[in-house]
Amino acid sequence: MKKTLIFLIFAVAGLLAGSALHIWTQWQKPSTNSASIIISIPKGSSPATVGRILQDSGIIQSGKHFQWYLRIMRRGSELKAGHFQIPGGLTIPQIADLILGGKEAAVWITIPEGHASWEIFSMIKERYPKLDSAKWDSLVHDADFTQSLNVSGSSLEGWLFPDTYPFPIGANERTIITQMVHAAHHCIESLDNGSTSEFSRLGGWQQTLTLASIVEKETGKDDERPHVAGVFHNRLRQHIPLGADPTVRFIFRNMTGPIYMSQLNSDSPYNTRKFAGLPPGPIANPGRKAIDAALHPLQTEDLYFVAKDDGVGGHFFAKTLKQHNEYKDIAARNRGEKK
Repeated sequence: MKKTLIFLIFAVAGLLAGSALHIWTQWQKPSTNSASIIISIPKGSSPATVGRILQDSGIIQSGKHFQWYLRIMRRGSELKAGHFQIPGGLTIPQIADLILGGKEAAVWITIPEGHASWEIFSMIKERYPKLDSAKWDSLVHDADFTQSLNVSGSSLEGWLFPDTYPFPIGANERTIITQMVHAAHHCIESLDNGSTSEFSRLGGWQQTLTLASIVEKETGKDDERPHVAGVFHNRLRQHIPLGADPTVRFIFRNMTGPIYMSQLNSDSPYNTRKFAGLPPGPIANPGRKAIDAALHPLQTEDLYFVAKDDGVGGHFFAKTLKQHNEYKDIAARNRGEKK
């Protein structure tokens, strides 16, 4: 009996050791997918459910091995819902770490500087075809949503920071807008607004972004932004209308086409051709360099600028209207309008 008992103990121990070795070996096998596969894990999924998803997606041979790993390691409660990109050749512990880490698969989108909110939506819509333009526009102009994102204005125009973003695959309008506004806050927190009086004179970040958005629309040249900002600061101080055509374009959502006289005569407070001071809010979403230029403009006496239209880009800057008109004639000749 004693020998039999000892034999049974060793046999059971051997079986357990063999089973443990088999399970451990399965855990260490590279996943069967050669390319990355994106999986979707619903909210509230159990280890067994996720194991089946991995098996059905062709990532692992048996979902039970994933399920056993989480349960033996007591990590089942750490499961996250979302979309996850699983590279090829990962082991089960590595797959578990990726999912449990909660880092969702991302869609990378670059948003250039100087575009209005509806133009940004069109860029994102190409990668997220299910997004709704009406819902996007409603959120951008939702005062309660705006306040919840720590923005003092009634609109998020100007706060959709241009950058390259990793948006979650399952992102919706609210998720994307929130991520962009958080990036805007991060940018302005890193900028120096205390070394000059311009920030105080403008009245805060909403007004600073408003001026920056106009600067952004007027020039894409890095070396010109502070000069353009300097001209606008001079005009603000002297109560001269900014005279910026992009503000009129914003009224009619006409960012590239011709501007008509009826539009230039608009009574909208955004019409800086007609009214002095800043418009009620940003007309586009400026980048860091334009915001910095609004805070640190070039110290200049210039009050005017006009595009050279010489095929190279840039502007003529002038102190007087007479000099400005001379530059306008040169620009017209550059366009072939005068000889």
